[in-house]
Amino acid sequence: MLQQSLLADLVTDVPAPVRLQNLVKTLRQHFHCGAVVLLKRDSDALRPIAMHGLVDEALGRRFVVAEHPRLATLLASRNPVLFEPSSSLPDPYDGLLSDQPGDALPVHDCMGISLYIEGQCWGVLTLDALQPGTFNDQSTIELQRFSLIVEAAIRVGSLEQQVRALRQNQPTSGSGNPSPNNLDNEIIGKSSALRQVISELHTVAKAELPVLLLGETGVGKELFARELHRYSKRAAKPMIYVNCAALPESLAESELFGHSKGAFSGATSERGGRFEAAHGGTLFLDEVGELPLSIQAKLLRVLQNGEVQRLGSDRHRKVDVRIVAATNRNLQQQVRDEQFRADLYHRLSVYPLPIPPLRDREDDILLLAGHFLELNRSRLGLRAIRLSATAEIALKQYRWPGNIRELEHVISRAAIKLLSAGVEHSSIATITEQELDLNLPSHASAERQVLEQTAIPASEAISLRDAVDFTQKQMIQRALALEDGKWSRAAKRLGVDSSNLHKLAGRLGIK
Repeated sequence: MLQQSLLADLVTDVPAPVRLQNLVKTLRQHFHCGAVVLLKRDSDALRPIAMHGLVDEALGRRFVVAEHPRLATLLASRNPVLFEPSSSLPDPYDGLLSDQPGDALPVHDCMGISLYIEGQCWGVLTLDALQPGTFNDQSTIELQRFSLIVEAAIRVGSLEQQVRALRQNQPTSGSGNPSPNNLDNEIIGKSSALRQVISELHTVAKAELPVLLLGETGVGKELFARELHRYSKRAAKPMIYVNCAALPESLAESELFGHSKGAFSGATSERGGRFEAAHGGTLFLDEVGELPLSIQAKLLRVLQNGEVQRLGSDRHRKVDVRIVAATNRNLQQQVRDEQFRADLYHRLSVYPLPIPPLRDREDDILLLAGHFLELNRSRLGLRAIRLSATAEIALKQYRWPGNIRELEHVISRAAIKLLSAGVEHSSIATITEQELDLNLPSHASAERQVLEQTAIPASEAISLRDAVDFTQKQMIQRALALEDGKWSRAAKRLGVDSSNLHKLAGRLGIK
């Protein structure tokens, strides 16, 4: 029956991510386990593509294979691997299963298998459980059989992507625009605001138009510039980064356009500038609003004529460069204040592209937090690190004036606070609201207290039915707190029908 259900999904006209999500959900139900995760290999790391049973922030984590021996073991084998409950190898999902509200419990049972597409290792499929003995030898035989269907689903999704790319005359991942293997260059998120910007960016990337990236400090404009270059026709050529705010006016001309020997004191040899280094590729001018007016005039001439003149030289050199600029300033206001040249502004802003602030990407906050948690786990040598339920709510209720950069610093600071407080490296560390130390409005604190007041003491003995009711009640209250009391959005978050959620809440005494 399960095999027929999985095969039926292959021929259903649904987006590939939905198909894979349905697949892991079905496998979790069949194996009666805590979580099923599908991870794709990107160079030396694995990133979750679809998961069911883990906390939301796990989707933003990137698991470096060398730091996770269980994942390395799966990749090294073509057969299913069963990890006994007594295995000394730490599980990458310790403390991250969503079926453990309020607790930081290690995974007790685990199995998985590597996946291959066209003879190449694509990634792994993992199954985890809190209950020892959930998996056995028969489970691995079933997993081997179902892995063939998983590989088929991945292959179908890849073929669908190639067909769409051909119809839209767009290059696929195998034709010069590969997915980034460097995790530092990855744009993490799934929010509608981010998807819209990425779609627009990929479209304009094919053109040769100058692009002006607009956005507050800390939104990651350099990542978007690199994404634009990666999807452009110039992807095989270099992208050269210039921080205009760090260019002293006395050296800016030499840095941008180069200089000849003897052009100034210390110029002992001929040297090309950033424009020549970017020939055939992309020149990214970050914080372009900081350029001095004298340099703005010379930059304008280069953009108009397509040629540079090295400082101290009479020779003009042709350059073929696409300009991508970025600023957190209001350049139109600077033009009005005569702090930025109007003609240069119009040259740079042929296609302005605003990057949304983090507060407009609510669905991405926990994913980004998960990414930074995993980085700090590795950096600090921790076995595992996670967020408490109240910490998750606090992160989503904060306004993030410093955007993604501020989130990164908050997570890093909180992780260090845990270590300073004496948390063992071998334990599952939990970041609470106190470690985050965010300045939140008073109503947000009241919502978080709902979770704290409904927690069951670990020493209290309760029946299975009462435990189920408690878990359901806590999950509903948590969803309502995260969605500002909006029942329809809470129902969507929980994956249930809105009317059924109201009925269940009424039975549980939730008003």
